[in-house]
Order: sequence, then structure tokens, then C-alpha cells
Amino acid sequence: MKLLLAEDEVNMSEALVDILTYHKYIVDAVYDGEEALAYAQNEKYDGIILDIMMPKKSGLEVLCALRKGGYKTPILLLTAKSEVEDKIEGLDMGADDYLSKPFDMGELLARIRAMLRRKEDYTPSILECGNVILNMDSYELCCNSRSLLLPKIEYQLMELFMLNKGIYLSSETILEKIWGYDTDSDIGVVWVYISYLRKKLSSLGSNVELQAKRNIGYRLEVVS
Repeated sequence: MKLLLAEDEVNMSEALVDILTYHKYIVDAVYDGEEALAYAQNEKYDGIILDIMMPKKSGLEVLCALRKGGYKTPILLLTAKSEVEDKIEGLDMGADDYLSKPFDMGELLARIRAMLRRKEDYTPSILECGNVILNMDSYELCCNSRSLLLPKIEYQLMELFMLNKGIYLSSETILEKIWGYDTDSDIGVVWVYISYLRKKLSSLGSNVELQAKRNIGYRLEVVS
């Protein structure tokens, strides 16, 4: 995986590069917003880490320029704790996540892993399985001319199953992919949210089910 790191504090940048390289990432480091924009537009990256406060162009300016140009690569913002409005603006402009300074390196790695779960390859905004449609833009689950707006976790869970139709996913895998590698949530939370989705699929009259297999996991299947 190749990352672009835009951080103007040289010592911080070097420390991050060392850690990311140790964890098998390939990293290009730049130190101002103009460089960040140029590298992003001329190289291919799996993810970008942008400090908001940078010379020449801010991280938000870089983010805005990239998203306006149709750039789909996931972007993580690094912000100071006091920059609440910048965080909100960044997310509204298309950032995938943010992390406040100072941060724990373990949390940074976990957020990068979560960010990179977004596929760089094209993924359609509509997923279908049986008579069920999941709109990835609106978070709506549709079936038989009816629709439900899914809360974030339920949407992420349904998306995961629809992208892995017919494949058993263990509870541990689901917990890591949805709640994150370093989550404190108990494995039982997976069953709780699967139960929520089962009820919604049933209420829509869908012909798909979330099936369970003991000691194996769960999968989404079309039933007759």
C-alpha cells in the first residue's frame, strides 16, 4: 500500500514515515500543501494523510481541490484539538476521517487500516442481492418499492455482507472491519447488529437472509 503524507513538521513527518514504513507501507512525504496537491495529482496512492495547517496551501484547500477534481482516494486529516470547525468542514468536503493531535500511533495505524478498506477500484453506488438494493450514497435499504434509512453501523454491516455475498464472515472479522482493529467492543455486539438487520430485511419482505453457521460465521444468501 502506498501513502502520501503531507505534514510540515519535519520531526513529526520523519517519525510517521519510520513507523509507517515499519508496518510495510510505502510513503511519500511532502511538507506543504502545494507539494501535496502536485504529488496527489501526478502519482497513484492508496491513501493520503493531510495535516490541516500547512504552508502554501492548507490541508482543507488541498482536499477541496482534489474532491472537486473527482479524486476518490481516501483521505485522513490531521488536526489540532481546537480545530472543531475545520474537522466538520473537512468531513463535509469529503475527508474520510480525522485524527486530533497529539495522537497515539496505534490509533493512527488503526484509522489508516480502516480508511484503506475503501477500495480504490470502482465500486457501484448501488449494490443488489436478490430483491434487495443498497444505495451507497443515501444509506437506504430498498425492497418491494419500500425503503429504510440505515444507521451508520447497520449500513456498514449490510455493505460488508453485500460485497461478500455467499461468503461466510467470522464474528471476529466483522468486528475488526466494522468497529476497528483496536475496538473495545465485545464480540456480542456483532450478533446484536445482525439481529437488527434481520428484522429490517424481514420487515421489507426481502428474499435474502443473514444466515449463521456455528463456529464459522455469517453470510448473506438469497432464499427461495
